[in-house]
Amino acid sequence: MLESAKGNGSISQTLKSYFRVLKLSRKPTREEFLMISKVAGAGILIIGFVGFVVYVLLTELPKWV
Repeated sequence: MLESAKGNGSISQTLKSYFRVLKLSRKPTREEFLMISKVAGAGILIIGFVGFVVYVLLTELPKWV
């Protein structure tokens, strides 16, 4: 979107499109917010677990070889 604005040289057109998106957005309901929080938390835990497994493999595996 920014590249097209740079090509046209119209910052006001870009700002109008941003405000149009903001007008369309709404505050999530409590149930939507809780579901998004649970999914984000689960993703963070999964990525942390994978990182821990990689860390353990890279620190303990060289000792066995």
